Amino acid sequence: MNDLKTQNKHTARHQYLVAIDGALALTAVLLIVQMWLLTASLETHLGGDKDSAVPGAIFSFLLFSGNFGLYCFVSKLEKKARKKGL
Repeated sequence: MNDLKTQNKHTARHQYLVAIDGALALTAVLLIVQMWLLTASLETHLGGDKDSAVPGAIFSFLLFSGNFGLYCFVSKLEKKARKKGL
């Protein structure tokens, strides 16, 4: 019986780690896209197109919101894991 509890604990821990790894990978991709967007918007703005700054800022805010949502998700997972003793 004790072996079954240990196996369930390891399985649950593995599931939490997979979720956190996925969120971390998605965060890295979103940050790279956000840096590219900043570079492209700034280059276009400095090139003379003054209308590109606002759409770039809006999309950058959406990317920031996505990253903040992922942070909240990982924070909740961590609290759950600590509460369960994983």
